[in-house]
Amino acid sequence: MEQYVLSVKVENRSGVLARVVGLFSARGYNIDSLSVSKTEDSEVSVITIVVHGNDRVIEQVKKQLNKLIDVIKVYDHTNIPAAQREIAIVKIQLTPVKRVEVFQIAQTFGAEIIDISQKSLSLQVVGHPTKIENFIDIIRNYGIKELIRSGRVSFARDRA
Repeated sequence: MEQYVLSVKVENRSGVLARVVGLFSARGYNIDSLSVSKTEDSEVSVITIVVHGNDRVIEQVKKQLNKLIDVIKVYDHTNIPAAQREIAIVKIQLTPVKRVEVFQIAQTFGAEIIDISQKSLSLQVVGHPTKIENFIDIIRNYGIKELIRSGRVSFARDRA
């Protein structure tokens, strides 16, 4: 099954998110990532959905999304040039001896230290989902105590 990235512009009203997400759950698709935010227009929100599926079902879902009264437009960012970003915050248990190593890894990935104590270190990393995955894979060797990721956002690039 392929991963799909859909960006859905909707009217900023209560219940819209539930109706949009309901179309996926009705077909038995688990949403991998979900992000919702207002746009430059406070009356409009954008929902970014990352889901695994097949072409036929995703096409069906896109058509049904477009039929919802509160949906303004559905964009498929799966195979187009798009800036995609996530944020991850990772807390690791860390001895002072390992701190220099972790600081170097953080610097390599452009991660920011957001909290530090005698026993732990919390890092924030922002970037493409692949970068986030690579960072987590490397930092996992130091013992992840807690991990949280935002939903992905996707912004279509202008074509020249």
